[in-house]
Amino acid sequence: MRRPAKTGLAGTIAAIPVCVMLAGAATSQTLPTQGSNLQLNDGSVFAGDPLSGPLNVVTVEEGVTATTTAGGNTFGMSAHGADANVTSNQTNTGVVLAQRRVDVASSMGDSSTITTTAVGNSGTATAAYGTVTGFMVQTNTGAVTARSQIEGDNAQAGDVFESSLAAGNSQGLLLVNGSMGARVSQNNQADVAADGGAVLQYVAGTSVVAGTAAGNNIDLTGADQSAARIIADQNNGAANVTATKFAAYGNSYLTTTAATASGNNLSAANEGTLLDVSSHQYNTAYVRAQAEASSYAFGGAQATAYGVGNSALASNSNGPGLVLDNSQVNDGGGVEVLASVDGDAGYDAGASATAIGNAVSGYVCNQCSGSMTVNNSQANNVDVSARSSVSVRSSGRSVVGVSTATGNNATFAVTN
Repeated sequence: MRRPAKTGLAGTIAAIPVCVMLAGAATSQTLPTQGSNLQLNDGSVFAGDPLSGPLNVVTVEEGVTATTTAGGNTFGMSAHGADANVTSNQTNTGVVLAQRRVDVASSMGDSSTITTTAVGNSGTATAAYGTVTGFMVQTNTGAVTARSQIEGDNAQAGDVFESSLAAGNSQGLLLVNGSMGARVSQNNQADVAADGGAVLQYVAGTSVVAGTAAGNNIDLTGADQSAARIIADQNNGAANVTATKFAAYGNSYLTTTAATASGNNLSAANEGTLLDVSSHQYNTAYVRAQAEASSYAFGGAQATAYGVGNSALASNSNGPGLVLDNSQVNDGGGVEVLASVDGDAGYDAGASATAIGNAVSGYVCNQCSGSMTVNNSQANNVDVSARSSVSVRSSGRSVVGVSTATGNNATFAVTN
């Protein structure tokens, strides 16, 4: 059996990622520490198969693990028990490709995990028991692709988790009993794709095959009585953002095939005194999510596909205040989502396809004397379509197909 190949990176990085680590007690006499990051990558970045070829497996007992990651620029900063002010400017113009193929002759073993990640620009900022202010700019003009594939026409497996994640720009914001004021500006002008799938003769356990693609992505997580104010500007002018996953089995127990594609995505979840979010999203890319699964005999087979031009989520649980100013425009290529399941005989088969031009949701806890202030503007100017299909040729216990297409969707709730 050939051992998993090491991940390799090839590219030209103009500046080494800067990591600012701060420690100490912050007082009113302590001046914030200043940090600055400037990164430019002009070269192609490859990881996995382009350098080492596929991973060949004959028979293993415990399982197969393969992790493949490619990034144009990465940056991380953390303030622990201190205050910090940081600026970051990341630009990627090179192609970023992470690709992993696993060829299986006989058995993948009890439990296997195959993960592939490709990001043009990625950054993280953490405020732990301190205060962080920041201005982060990310610009991507290089195509980004994450591809993972399992090939085992005559092979068996226990549990399988296979995922592909691709993003033009991604920024993470983390707070632990901290406070943060940040402005994040993201501009993606290149295609983003997450694709691949799995072919196996027999799956005795659970198989999950998933792909997620986003032009721009921002994740904020606050815990332990944190407070955050952020301004997010996201522009996705790429031609395509696609997530495509195909899975084929001879005989399977429980399987899920999932694809999620977003032009722009913002997720902010806080537990604390205040969450104040001003989000501006503009997408002109063609967004496509496609999940297709087939199994001749199956216990439970599910295909789920979700595609959205612009998505914003803001929630403050265990805290009283949420302020949300949301502006979304979806134009250009449209949103198309497809999900399908095909089989001969089994128990439960289902396919769900959801397509949305613009989506926003807000939540605040009313048991914390919660209050919510929302200003929302949404405009969808393109076609949005969703299609699901389920085919069971011989016999089955239940068959469910759901298709949902919406131009603009807004949901706001103050609940327990």
